[in-house]
Amino acid sequence: MPEYTELHAASGWHELRTTDADWRQADPALLKNLFVHVALIRVFEEYVLDLARKGLVHGPAHSSIGQEGGAAGAVLALRPADTINGSHRGHHQFLSKALGYLAPGGVDPEEPLRPEVKAMLRRTLAEICGLAEGYCRGRGGSMHLCWREAGAMGTNAIVGGAVPQAAGFAWASKQSGDDAVSVTFLGDGAVNIGSALETFNLAAAWRLPVCFFVENNQYAVATTVEEATGDSRLSARGPGFGIRSWRVDGMDPLAVHLATVQAVEHMRAGHGPTLIEADVYRYFHQNGPFPGSAFGYRSKDEEAAWKARDPLDAMVRRLAERELLTEAGCEKFLGQAKDALKEIGAALLEPLPGGKRGEQRIKPALWPDPDFVDVGIRSDLKEFEGVRVVDDEAFDGELAERKFIEVIPEVMHRRMLTDDRIVVLGEDIHKLGGGTNGATKGLAAAFPGRVLGTPICENAFAGLAGGIAVDNRFRPVVELMYADFVWVAADQVFNQIGKVRHMFGGDIDVPLVLRTKIAMGAGYGSQHSMDPAGIFATAVGWRIVAPSTPFDYVGLMNSALTCNDPVLVIEHVDLYKATGPGPADDLDYCLPVGKASVKRHGTDLTVLTYSAMTNVALEAAGQLDGIDPEVVDLRWLDRASLDWDTIGESVRKTNNVVIVEQGAAGTSYGAWLADEIQRRLFDWLDQPVQRVHGGEAAPSISKVLEQAAITRTPDVVETLTRIAQ
Repeated sequence: MPEYTELHAASGWHELRTTDADWRQADPALLKNLFVHVALIRVFEEYVLDLARKGLVHGPAHSSIGQEGGAAGAVLALRPADTINGSHRGHHQFLSKALGYLAPGGVDPEEPLRPEVKAMLRRTLAEICGLAEGYCRGRGGSMHLCWREAGAMGTNAIVGGAVPQAAGFAWASKQSGDDAVSVTFLGDGAVNIGSALETFNLAAAWRLPVCFFVENNQYAVATTVEEATGDSRLSARGPGFGIRSWRVDGMDPLAVHLATVQAVEHMRAGHGPTLIEADVYRYFHQNGPFPGSAFGYRSKDEEAAWKARDPLDAMVRRLAERELLTEAGCEKFLGQAKDALKEIGAALLEPLPGGKRGEQRIKPALWPDPDFVDVGIRSDLKEFEGVRVVDDEAFDGELAERKFIEVIPEVMHRRMLTDDRIVVLGEDIHKLGGGTNGATKGLAAAFPGRVLGTPICENAFAGLAGGIAVDNRFRPVVELMYADFVWVAADQVFNQIGKVRHMFGGDIDVPLVLRTKIAMGAGYGSQHSMDPAGIFATAVGWRIVAPSTPFDYVGLMNSALTCNDPVLVIEHVDLYKATGPGPADDLDYCLPVGKASVKRHGTDLTVLTYSAMTNVALEAAGQLDGIDPEVVDLRWLDRASLDWDTIGESVRKTNNVVIVEQGAAGTSYGAWLADEIQRRLFDWLDQPVQRVHGGEAAPSISKVLEQAAITRTPDVVETLTRIAQ
């Protein structure tokens, strides 16, 4: 018979309940403040639902009524410098953090509401209504509330999407040497999401001061926790990752507070992440002013049983028992809060012209200017003022024949030496002599603590880097080993990092560089060979550079590391092995943003290309008889940075365009570019824009099939010859 040894989790896991003695011994100021937070959230949310009922909230209104105790109890354990983020249902957490920032010493419920508190309530309501004076200038609405000054780093409409970023905030605090902690609020649905689970592991491995606060409100829309998971005790997730965990009654604000105080002490002491599960209940449906029972997925009896444990009623009763504030005093404060919301409503609303009695509308003057629609998608590039920017002709340093792969770690070493904000992270980058290709050679030894080898969790570490970037104290450089892995990290790359500046009002810098490689021709097959240019060109917020020479790599990487936008740097395995002109010892120049390079002047055809295909196009041009093509290396590929001056000048000269790329037809960058050219430069074209690209399917591993699937020099020669005839 086999022998069995019972195993135990390495981290603690406890259920915390308060006693009457806890309530009797609690600091009176704390209890009053808990009441104020819970009461203000309740009144605010009731007013929001009233506006939603009248059709005055465009989009969803995710009410947190019933869940106030979780937010108030948790946030009151934090300092103003601590950060929070959360999910689409985040009004309560945002309000509590904002209130804690404005009144760190607490709010006395027996005194009038301070003007700054009323102003905060107005800006929050304005944001939920989509108005210009909102914290995100109307772009965020109910689901995207952000006030960085208060440590409210943004709520998120993607389930689990905010979790990796919170780990980034925590990493930045730990690296800075302060003792601030990060709290990310997630729901019972999000604990089953890969990004959340990946982040649990990453935070535990790196001992980050981040608290995963799970608001278990029993339903993911209409699906119960019991239906969705094998163990409905969601705090059980924590010990499996080595995370100290608590389970509390979220309808008991003091219990939540005591658990969070313990979690914060654990994190500030350097012991790593924590997890708190608070059992709460949302009184209304996923969205809008109707209860869940109206949709048939829960009973009125169930709702009544939870409402009998209402956190606001509990606070009123406990304050009265302690003779800290009478029930009449509590009602007076609630009345004061309701009056404040009515006053705010009067400032935002007006009678609907020609409408029925009582019908209202948003005052037209309060809406954002339609011209603001695309403002702030990316930086205005003021960060380049005073920076040494040169182009090919203006470079006065010594050039030498350089190996492409050698200049990559050289320029990174130089930048990390001159800018201690730069941190590099990715899989195996700290080992194997500089990662799988040597691109980070020597960096780990030269900069301990700033070259971070990650677990295999692209979504988590890309999102963590996004959080680091948004924190703004550091400048992360992320390596994705292969471009195809962008799909694994897609939520963080596209929904989060690319959109965050614009979504939260247009003035948040996101200084992040993402390096990845195209491995076509190396025999790595369908899932390791993608050219990501076409995908990123259609995604908002990203800049894209694709160097073709060592000289360009240095200048473009320096520009990427200067830019306050997320920048994709595309590398190609064929270039790693190649040599070309590069700086002998000057690693401090930037190439101008949005400037292409004419690599070969000609009169018959304009060939537009990038990365390793530049050399292929030049080789093909040398094999042509009687045809004089002009080869333009685009360098910058994104919508905002394309050099239309150079492209237009060449097209007006040649009247013919051929786009040369290696990627598969389905993810082709050239398809997007051809459309842009034909709309902008149609009058100068003698024929439609022509394209040379890979096959429909991604390349196979078979050498013969791979060569058949990708663009090669003979393909370019054949196309240019045919077009020129």
